[in-house]
Amino acid sequence: MQPTPPLPIRDQAMEIVQSLPPDASWDELMYRIYVRQTIERGLEDSTADRVTEVAELRRQFGLPA
Repeated sequence: MQPTPPLPIRDQAMEIVQSLPPDASWDELMYRIYVRQTIERGLEDSTADRVTEVAELRRQFGLPA
């Protein structure tokens, strides 16, 4: 079974707009688009194995393990 191809951006944007409450602001719309885009980029990075282990980040920033 093959994964379902992602919806076109226009359709994804429509889903976000339709999920907003009637009194939503432009800021709320932009925030939801930003969050969606950030999550999708993170998932792409994870799939492509472009990740850094938490322990490595803690070491780089001098934080306790």
